[in-house]
Amino acid sequence: MARAASGDRERRGFWFSLAIALIRPSLLVLTRRERRGLEHVPARGGALVVANHISAVDPLTVAHAVYDAGRLPHYLAKDSLFGMFFVGRIMRGARQIPVKRDTADAAHALSAAVQALRSGKVVIIYPEGTTSRDPDLWPMKARTGVARLALSADVPVLPLAQWGAQQIHRRGGRLHLLRHPLITTVIGPPIDLTRFAGATQTPAVLREVTDEIMGTVTAMVAGLREEAPPEQPFVWRSGRDVRRTA
Repeated sequence: MARAASGDRERRGFWFSLAIALIRPSLLVLTRRERRGLEHVPARGGALVVANHISAVDPLTVAHAVYDAGRLPHYLAKDSLFGMFFVGRIMRGARQIPVKRDTADAAHALSAAVQALRSGKVVIIYPEGTTSRDPDLWPMKARTGVARLALSADVPVLPLAQWGAQQIHRRGGRLHLLRHPLITTVIGPPIDLTRFAGATQTPAVLREVTDEIMGTVTAMVAGLREEAPPEQPFVWRSGRDVRRTA
C-alpha cells in the first residue's frame, strides 16, 4: 500500500505523524483491506470526501484509505472528542475541525471547513452526523451541511462507500479486535453538481444537493453489499425514535 508521499503537499507535522505511527500499524494487523477508486482522490488541491457512517471505528479505516491514496485526512468531528485526554490533543495537533452541532458554532465549523478545502486540504464528512441508527446500517437521511460545503468550496465532491468496520464495533455492542474483518472502501469519481453552480443556497436547493450526494453514496453501499437499499432512508433526530420517512 502506498503511503502519503509526493502528491501530499501538506506537512504532516508531529501530531499527524504520531497518529499515523499509532493507528496505521494496528489497522494493518487487525483488518484486511480492499480498496477501489483511490485514484479518484486528487494528488493536489482540496476535495470533499463524503462517507457513510456505520461504526465508531470507521473514522480510522476511512482515514487510512485516504492516507493510502496519498493525502492527509481532515475530519469534521464532534467537539466532545476534542475534550478527551490525549485523543483531543492529537486531533487538535492534526488540525481536525471541531463541530458543535445545533449551535451558532456549527456555522463557524463549516466556515473553517470551507477554508480548509479552499486551501487545498482533503476534508472528510459524515453527512448523517452520527453512526447509522438504521437496524441494517443503511445510510440515513443526511443533514444539509454537506451541501453547504459542496456549494461553497467549489472542490471535487467524492462519494465514499465502506463496509466491514461494523464487525469490529457496532453501536451499543462490544469491541471485537480478533475478527480480522475485511474492510472494503470504494471512492467514486466526483459527483457532477454543475447544475447547481451559482444557485442560491435555499433550503430546497440544499436538500436537493444533499439528497443527490447521499443517493450516490447509498447506491455505492448497495453495490458493496449486493443488496437493494430501502426505498426511503431512516430519519433520526437526537432524543427521538428512529423512523423511516413516509
